[in-house]
Amino acid sequence: MTAIPEEIEKVATTIVDAAFKVHSTVGPGLLESAYETCLIYELKKRGLSVESQVALPIKYDGKIISNSYRIDLLVDNCLIIEIKAVDEIIPVYISQVLTYLKFSDQRLGLIINFNTRLFKDGVKRVIRK
Repeated sequence: MTAIPEEIEKVATTIVDAAFKVHSTVGPGLLESAYETCLIYELKKRGLSVESQVALPIKYDGKIISNSYRIDLLVDNCLIIEIKAVDEIIPVYISQVLTYLKFSDQRLGLIINFNTRLFKDGVKRVIRK
């Protein structure tokens, strides 16, 4: 598969910068919903299009099953963000985002865990090949 397009990489950079600002401002210890609200505000302030809690249907046994999954954030219709406020990012979260990428036909997702002392320890890129 080809590299992630430059336009999507720019969106990812803007997202990470915005999430860093949120983390620096409010710190760890809040609920995911609080981080989601703050991040949406920051992303929109930076001119990005943001949809939250996006229903993602799946195809099962030849049928479309609605509302099977909910993507935390879909940014500029090209990048998925999964927001966490947990002790650590575990493999099942990566599998979750890979599933979202597959069913939405996107290539890049970010898991952002705000419950870390150092922001850089809470960001994980997930790429569907």
